Amino acid sequence: QRPRSPAAAMAARLKRCLVRRRDGREQHGVAASCLRELRDKASGILAIDKAREPITLVLAEDGTIVDDEDYFLCLPSNTTFVALAKNEKWSSKSLDSGTAWLSESVDEVDNAAEKWKQLARQLKDDLSNIILMSEEDLQVLIDVPRSDLAEELAQSQTKIQVLQDTLQQVLDRREEERQSRQLLELYLEALKNEDSILSKVAESETVPRKEMDVVDTGTSSTGTSGKTALSDQILAALKEKPAPELCLDSQDLELVLKEDTQALASALRWDKQKAEALQQACDQELSKRLQQVQTLHSLRSTSKGKKTLPWGDWLSSKRKK
Repeated sequence: QRPRSPAAAMAARLKRCLVRRRDGREQHGVAASCLRELRDKASGILAIDKAREPITLVLAEDGTIVDDEDYFLCLPSNTTFVALAKNEKWSSKSLDSGTAWLSESVDEVDNAAEKWKQLARQLKDDLSNIILMSEEDLQVLIDVPRSDLAEELAQSQTKIQVLQDTLQQVLDRREEERQSRQLLELYLEALKNEDSILSKVAESETVPRKEMDVVDTGTSSTGTSGKTALSDQILAALKEKPAPELCLDSQDLELVLKEDTQALASALRWDKQKAEALQQACDQELSKRLQQVQTLHSLRSTSKGKKTLPWGDWLSSKRKK
């Protein structure tokens, strides 16, 4: 047998990979023999500024950080990596499937029929998208005639009935959570009022003191106009809905988190503290949803090599919870 040439030997050691940026859809093919070489090539081909290096490579499928050389060598060819620059974090938009649909604005669809079909296609790609949908989108799919949804998803009407029952349960759970939070808020407000009354009684029994400064907890008086990138629809939901983080989809939650707190407070005519509390609630809700999605994707990756969880298994697992 003739010995291989140096070029052939080098090619044999190279691993074919796909790389893209965190919020980008365009993928680039890269061949690398080691993790360091892949990082260097990814930085160059994705035009990442030197000041934002070193980059972190994560698996596009579930956000797993790849920083071990042996682990890199065990990965199959054509694995997709997301390159994160310094201070960037992997988020829902980095998922290779499942949440990539978040970058598409369903609100731009004027025709109601087209809207439910677009939502249905997201479920066809990955049922875990249910977790990331807004309450409005869940209701749209619940209201679709069973026969139409069955035809669109190429499933039996029996399975579609189970699917719509699951959608209704998700919607019901969010409403139950909202009511629980409202009851808790009423309870805390009652305690606060009781403490205030007791405090005033105690003050009246002591020597009168100088009048204390009153802290204005109402509208912020910064005098600046609230310039925000949030749509009127999102602002209306934030201002009018109880526990608004439960009714928004995950893309809208990300937009609220990215918004400047002072600008958000001005736009809603709230004080800064209340706006901060809202952003914290949105952050917790988004983290919870993404954790659920990552858990389902991990189950999917270990489910006999199947690309997606079987409809029956996924839906039955949701119904048991």
